[in-house]
Amino acid sequence: MDAEGTSHLEWEEEYREKESSFGIFEVYRVTRVSPAGQRGNFVIVDAPDWVTIVPVLKDERGKECFLMVRQYRHGSRSVTLEFPAGVVEWQEEPDDAARRELIEETGRTAGNVVFLGKASPNPSFMCNTTYTFFASGLGDADEQSLDELEEVELEIVPVEEVISQMGIEPYDNAIMMSALAYYLRWKSGTESKVRAGRNRK
Repeated sequence: MDAEGTSHLEWEEEYREKESSFGIFEVYRVTRVSPAGQRGNFVIVDAPDWVTIVPVLKDERGKECFLMVRQYRHGSRSVTLEFPAGVVEWQEEPDDAARRELIEETGRTAGNVVFLGKASPNPSFMCNTTYTFFASGLGDADEQSLDELEEVELEIVPVEEVISQMGIEPYDNAIMMSALAYYLRWKSGTESKVRAGRNRK
């Protein structure tokens, strides 16, 4: 449905004021009016965009694996196992951020980076976008370049394990679940194209 078809649902902003700034995001209080004349006050979180990178490699047995990071998350107060991820810096392109975060968190470069999709993490009160990329052709391991308060351990995990366990600790980060879904959709489409190409020969 195009924009004209949804205009009857869109609220008009009357007022906006920054309430607080917390470094990694800013909080705004806004007043908006619905097409029917309803007026309400809402809290909006203006956070930077994020990137998630799905790095794929083969282990010593030739099994397809993800390169993942294990770290403590202060919000959930738990240790999670995730794809490398981070914030898109000011005036930085998402694909550049993906390459940078991969190097910083894993010490690996990527020979190939493919955009898989983007989504709104929580459009009810957040303004940002999260971007997902696939990374392959990983370079040799080098030293990590972590932020001052970052403690990240690397782990190579079989793809089949991550698929079967996603949504269960330590694979319970919702953004990671979204990234895996994008990867599986992309891989399915890629394999379909390969099969179609073989059938044409």
